[in-house]
Amino acid sequence: EPDPGRGFLRTVMKADGEPEIRIFADQHQLAETAAHEFEAAAARYASAGRRLHAALSGGSTPALFFRNLARKDIGWDLVHFYWGDERCVPPDHPESNYLMTRRELLDLVGIPESNIHRIRGEDDPAGEAGRYAGEISGAVPAGSGGIPVFDWIFLGLGTDGHTASIFPGSVLQPDPSGLCAVGRHPVTGQLRITLTLPVINNAARVSFLAAGGGKAGVVGEILGRRGAFREYPASRVRPLEGTLEWFLDREAAGELTISD
Repeated sequence: EPDPGRGFLRTVMKADGEPEIRIFADQHQLAETAAHEFEAAAARYASAGRRLHAALSGGSTPALFFRNLARKDIGWDLVHFYWGDERCVPPDHPESNYLMTRRELLDLVGIPESNIHRIRGEDDPAGEAGRYAGEISGAVPAGSGGIPVFDWIFLGLGTDGHTASIFPGSVLQPDPSGLCAVGRHPVTGQLRITLTLPVINNAARVSFLAAGGGKAGVVGEILGRRGAFREYPASRVRPLEGTLEWFLDREAAGELTISD
């Protein structure tokens, strides 16, 4: 839990099956706490001799998380990184989630290249969705139904309620396994490759990272289960057996009703 002098933690919803909502004074405290908890998780997995399979997100708040993570004392040999989604662009493109992670984290730590499982956004989207699904299946242990069980999936949140590259009203084109899919941005038409909801909802731990007043409206609707929340893909993230949590700064939580 965050030090009281650096942030604060409130559990807004605590019923079985409901998410834990963690609210911090600002995005810096949010990112530092997420990095601290990842460091602790990596240490637990290392002591057990287990690999930690984590899927990462793009966006400004995750970038801050990555910068904090790069300063942590982590044994990277057993940490394996994947991506929840990627734009169909080359790895050196300014819009590449992989490039952002490379600059903010991967180039700054001693993680083996073989532990970095990027989505090849430069390749044929449908073919790459299938290839990436196969790579995940070959590396991440499967749970019931044969769906891979990520240890931790980090998600962002769009002001339209999208997460990963699953947009409201969009029709995904899944690969034959159903683990990955090709989606299209509803405004720009840009193609993207994304994990599907069955994979996300099969993870052991799923964490939304959202900061800023621009997210307050959609956060309030999803977590308050009001307004148009049913239309938002992020509201359909409900892990079957794992933990769901929201890391929010004070501004993003501005339209939540907080109970002591």
